[in-house]
Amino acid sequence: MRGTLTGQSYVDDILRPHVGPFLNGLPGAIFQQDNAGPHTARVAQDFLLHFQTLPWPARSPNLSSLEHLWDQLKRQKPSCYSVHYLELAVQDLWAHLPQDNIRCLINSMPDRVAACIAAGGGPTRY
Repeated sequence: MRGTLTGQSYVDDILRPHVGPFLNGLPGAIFQQDNAGPHTARVAQDFLLHFQTLPWPARSPNLSSLEHLWDQLKRQKPSCYSVHYLELAVQDLWAHLPQDNIRCLINSMPDRVAACIAAGGGPTRY
């Protein structure tokens, strides 16, 4: 996305066209997001009333598997001299992330949630 993500653009550009249809195709799925401003905006919360969501503890960035993927991308990112080339490089790196890494992160979620609960929402080893 270019520019600033607002609650309304989050709904219009991400939740309604992508997340909603995806979750509708997965009966029993639970959606998780962090407490970023666009995620907690009233318009986003209203949209998500139709889906089961997992509350995000205020001090628990460790639950985000995506943060680990972004970290992998950042470590591999080549030097780029324009936004265009940076976008192309990140898209290529994203497309080639090892699926085993992604599966491990997904499979670690039950342990991440349990550790978060045990830590009272505080930091964990993840």
